[in-house]
Amino acid sequence: MLETLITSKTRINLLLKFFLNSKNTAWLRSLESEFPETSNAIRLELLRLERAELLKSRIVGNKKIYRANTRHPLFPEINSLLMKHFGLDEVIERVTKKMGDISSVYLVGKLAKGQESKMVDFWFVGKNINKEYLIKVIEKAEAKIKRKIRYIILTKEEFIDFSKNKKENELLLLWES
Repeated sequence: MLETLITSKTRINLLLKFFLNSKNTAWLRSLESEFPETSNAIRLELLRLERAELLKSRIVGNKKIYRANTRHPLFPEINSLLMKHFGLDEVIERVTKKMGDISSVYLVGKLAKGQESKMVDFWFVGKNINKEYLIKVIEKAEAKIKRKIRYIILTKEEFIDFSKNKKENELLLLWES
């Protein structure tokens, strides 16, 4: 879907990197290792996004660090578009309505870091979760988004233990009660 609207793969990768998880930051050379693109293509797209004020930058040492401009009027719309592209909005909406006592839902793994992935990883935090319903919703979502979905159900205590080993940009809060 995004490929028809945005023809530049580099731009899609950068939007995914910065707008799916606004905590992500990166500099040109770090993006070279993440994307299968030339440094010049990445640099040009970074400049375009910065000129449009979708990205903000700051100089740290000899590196120009980029991050999403969350105050830009289009930030919520771009974030929502990316969530829909990956089917995350539908999974969250369906799951949180009939699942039981869920306190929060997190996206983890490559997508949380803003990297393209065929696998979507969720952490559901709560108790008394209807696992049969969850499996049905996951199967429907996988068919719709054409990606595999993995999930873990955690209690609040287990979440605290698991999240200690995660960096800030590896754990993206998608929903909270």
